[in-house]
Amino acid sequence: MLNKIIQFSLHNRLFVVIVSSLLAAVGLYTAMRMEVDVFPDLNAPTVVVMTEASGMAAEEVERLVTFPVETAVNGATGVRRVRSSSATGFSVVWVEFDWNTDIYIARQIVTEKLAALSGTLPPGVGTPVLGPQSSILGELMIVGLTSDSTSLRDLRTLADWTIRPRLLSMSGVAQVSVIGGEVKEYQILMSPRKMKQFGVSVEELTASVQEMTQNTAGGVLYEYGNEYIVRGVTSTTDPAEIGKAVVKLSAEGLPVLVEDVAEVRIGDKAPKLGVASYRGTPAVLITVTKQPQTNTIELTERLDAALAELQASLPADVHVATDIFRQSRFIDSSIDNIQKSLLEGALFVIVVLFFFLMNTRVTVISLVALPLSLLVSVLVLKVLGFTINTMSLGGMAIAIGSLVDDAIIDVENVFKRLRENRRKPKEERENPLHVVFEASKEIRTSIVNATIITIVAFVPLFFLSGMEGRMLRPLGVSFIVSLFASMVVAVTLTPVMCSYLLTGDRVLKKAEKEPFVAAFLKRVYRRALEWVMGRKRALLGVTLALFAGALAVFFTLGRSFLPPFNEGSLTINASVLPGVSLEESDRIGGEVEKILLEVPEIRTVARKTGRAELDEHALGVNVSEIEAPFELDGRSREEFMADVRARLGALKGVNIEIGQPISHRIDAMLSGTKANIAIKLFGTDLNRMFTLGNRIREAIATVPGIADLNVEQQIERSQLQIKPRRELLARYGITIPQFSEFVNVALAGKVISQVYDQGSSFDLTVRADDGSRSSMEEIGNLLIDAGGTKVPLGYVAEIVSTAGPDAVNRENVKRKIVVSANVTGGDLGGAVAEIEKRIREQVELPEGYYVEYGGQFESQQSASRVLSFASLVALLVIFLMLFQEFKQVKLAGMVMINLPLALIGGVAAIWMTSGVVSIPAIIGFISLLGIAVRNGILLVSHYNHLRSGGCPLYESVIQGSLDRLNPILMTSLSSALALIPLALGGDVSGNEIQSPMAKVILGGLVSSTFLNGFVVPVVYLMLNRKNENVCERS
Repeated sequence: MLNKIIQFSLHNRLFVVIVSSLLAAVGLYTAMRMEVDVFPDLNAPTVVVMTEASGMAAEEVERLVTFPVETAVNGATGVRRVRSSSATGFSVVWVEFDWNTDIYIARQIVTEKLAALSGTLPPGVGTPVLGPQSSILGELMIVGLTSDSTSLRDLRTLADWTIRPRLLSMSGVAQVSVIGGEVKEYQILMSPRKMKQFGVSVEELTASVQEMTQNTAGGVLYEYGNEYIVRGVTSTTDPAEIGKAVVKLSAEGLPVLVEDVAEVRIGDKAPKLGVASYRGTPAVLITVTKQPQTNTIELTERLDAALAELQASLPADVHVATDIFRQSRFIDSSIDNIQKSLLEGALFVIVVLFFFLMNTRVTVISLVALPLSLLVSVLVLKVLGFTINTMSLGGMAIAIGSLVDDAIIDVENVFKRLRENRRKPKEERENPLHVVFEASKEIRTSIVNATIITIVAFVPLFFLSGMEGRMLRPLGVSFIVSLFASMVVAVTLTPVMCSYLLTGDRVLKKAEKEPFVAAFLKRVYRRALEWVMGRKRALLGVTLALFAGALAVFFTLGRSFLPPFNEGSLTINASVLPGVSLEESDRIGGEVEKILLEVPEIRTVARKTGRAELDEHALGVNVSEIEAPFELDGRSREEFMADVRARLGALKGVNIEIGQPISHRIDAMLSGTKANIAIKLFGTDLNRMFTLGNRIREAIATVPGIADLNVEQQIERSQLQIKPRRELLARYGITIPQFSEFVNVALAGKVISQVYDQGSSFDLTVRADDGSRSSMEEIGNLLIDAGGTKVPLGYVAEIVSTAGPDAVNRENVKRKIVVSANVTGGDLGGAVAEIEKRIREQVELPEGYYVEYGGQFESQQSASRVLSFASLVALLVIFLMLFQEFKQVKLAGMVMINLPLALIGGVAAIWMTSGVVSIPAIIGFISLLGIAVRNGILLVSHYNHLRSGGCPLYESVIQGSLDRLNPILMTSLSSALALIPLALGGDVSGNEIQSPMAKVILGGLVSSTFLNGFVVPVVYLMLNRKNENVCERS
């Protein structure tokens, strides 16, 4: 079949050239229009259910809101984990589905399950709302609003009613959340003293202002041939007019107005859920989240244009900052870096080919496979629904050196045969096309088998599931497709170009003499090979010793899931004890900002303390999240991070966690915790769990490599409990619903209507005035209506100061508390093993309490198991393919000697650099299975070819090794040198995952190529010594 393909190509040369050109043009057009992103879609199908339960304590939220929602969704089709967080006045439930679940089906399932909850949640609790469909990489940009003179209330109003609607209207935007500033509110502040004086009850006051700010419809009036819409205009934006509303008539028949018993004003909504700041100045922060399958770069450009338009309509003193966090910055940097690695790699390939071949035409023919294979890969990625991202480009960057291998082997052999043909007398010369065909036919089996074996070695990557599978699959697709495309080019376009460019007399005459570099290397190699032939046992002994040493070193190396990213931005969580006020937490967050701004590399700082309304990132007011973009200048990343940790470590009573925007969110998706390692302690009593969590913290604090060690602050905070004295309530005729309504309205406040002002709407809230709620004693003096009279609240209820949980986190309906930690130095596996050992030995858990471990290492262990099994299968397939080609077990086994030879260099490369084996490094070792075998196939198949032509064994080995020296060195050097930019750029954004793979492949290629040139000839000679005088004639 391969012969027919080569023959067809040579008989239809113009057709092959035109098809190849068309493919290149379509590939280029597609590449320019494809969606660009930082990573493939990594999101686990997750549906977020958020419920506002204004004023409820965390325990009430857990029992009355979270538990019913969890019960409804638990056991639904495809659900693998349900996590929840119940905080004061807010419930969030994360429903995580199996990785292969369609997100739209998942949302439909959750919606159907929640429909059954209708009417079962307590009054006053909001309807459960599904969070926007987004992903962990969906947070697109953070926009900061600051002002010199415009008030924070007006800033927030601008953000809520001018900027937010404009951004939400743009296609591709999933959510726009706003935090900071003061939310404008119309307030009716009741005076208990005045209400007693005028005999007005809470029910009467609320009834009088209910819906008072809404207009009414009066139908239609027809008069004089005209139609008039009749409207009752009762709405107003003037607090004075609201105050003029009549509540009731007094005993004397005089009207009692709202302003007689309450103060009506425009104020700030309370309690505040969160505040924000930009560079230490109070600000409003707007976070824009994108929908899945949206082009990040394009949407960012449209957002920038929209914000520039909006800026013109904002007050002159309002500053719009868009440099806080921009995902596009990381994407641009990553894609630029990896494209640079691609170009540098291609340049190395060109240099290698030119120096070895010293012929421009031969170099050009070999290089044509490069762009064509890459563009075909882009087309296939597009068809399969992938984007251009660091993973797909990384696969191409790793393959770039191998893409020219098949073309090199083919063109080198064709050129050699054409030169031999020209040396013959004219009458004996064969047709150049026939020579090209025969030369291509001679090595086509080696090319195809070597390429397919390399592809088979990469197949284990597709067995990965979960996040690692989604991340690395595009890399495998782009590598395999580009490599397969290069093989097709080698048996179609390469022979055609050889026939066009290399068959001319002038070209062949110029190239009669072998290039200097090739001739020199052959002379040196011949001497070295003949010297080694006399010392076979010593060579094999040294090789075995190196392999044994590499194995020993391999098992001492550290283990990790993914190498640390360099996103160019820090995400820092600073938390204090629960119960601390928002003002105090804001002050401490400001201290953290101040410290960060003193670090020279940090460009700017923005902070969120608390949370925004209906925000799934449900942070308490005691937690601040700080974004700090940085640019390294002079210091290494390790020195910079150590400096930041040291400075922030000086703050007393503040827990600090340092991460990066995307890494943070990947950790949160894997374990629910924004750290590399999550030690989950399950139990029932939160206080006991917190004590045990601190014991765990003490036990593992000295584990090498551990940083940012934190115990989740799920401890009790101060509460004021108002417990009714039921016998007194009965005596005064106060029902429990009336009592609950009074507590809710007077203390928490009740939204009874909306005030509409030029397209904006603001709450109209009724509650007791600030002076009546300022202390426990004042609350006790509030007057509750009791059948026409008023009695102090403290008379019919017991008001006590107690403690209750600040937040309750659960996983699969069990309460949990998390001890989290990050790892510095990279050895995640070693750190986790030591942590497990110490907890087992030093922490005794009570009955009913247990520990689970989550985070990146879980994925690392799972991926390692899958890859190990899949690699064994791949090895077996490779062996079977080699046996199919050589028809002898010993020859197939001999070719596979290259695998341990490659392992030596791969292990050495890791040991001399990071010292940590990550999943990308393991994939590097797996890809070596195929890449390293290629050289062995070329040698052994050529030895057999020479022997079948009647050549003695020793001469076959020596001559065969010399004949294949150039193609082996060219393919290996082009593959190895093309990886140098990736291997050296491990700390550059975009190269982090490809770099460990490149290091392993580079090291493995160097060792296998060098040792292959001596070990395979020696072993072939030793295995075939009995048949030394027998020629395997075909």
